[in-house]
Amino acid sequence: MFSKACEYAIKATIYIAQQTNQERRANVKEVAKSVNAPEAFTAKILQQLCRANILESVRGKQGGFVFPTATQKQIKIYDVVELIDGDGLFTNCGLGLHKCSSENPCPVHDDFKIVRDNLVAMTQKFSFYDLALKTENGLVWLK
Repeated sequence: MFSKACEYAIKATIYIAQQTNQERRANVKEVAKSVNAPEAFTAKILQQLCRANILESVRGKQGGFVFPTATQKQIKIYDVVELIDGDGLFTNCGLGLHKCSSENPCPVHDDFKIVRDNLVAMTQKFSFYDLALKTENGLVWLK
């Protein structure tokens, strides 16, 4: 459903939130390993997240990436999906038709609208703070 880049971005952001909550910074190599992604690809994704002011990058020997707790509580999965993949998953036709609408529906329009609406609700429901807490408590896993 999400692109590979988006999946990596979501998992990396959760991982960095966990590290930040434990008062640690995460470097690119560590993040890439934790989400099972190529290091160079991970670096590009993290750069995008920093440019969007979701993550912060600290340079130097003790540097790395952090995800401030206040920001974790505001940023939802939806925000990362929209940044990496755009909003097409939330707005486009399920069959990829350009003129699909309520007035001019495709054969799966009504059913896909329900799926799309549920996906929007789910991605807007959870903040990264919520997700980091769930994984830290062992309620869910990233791998």
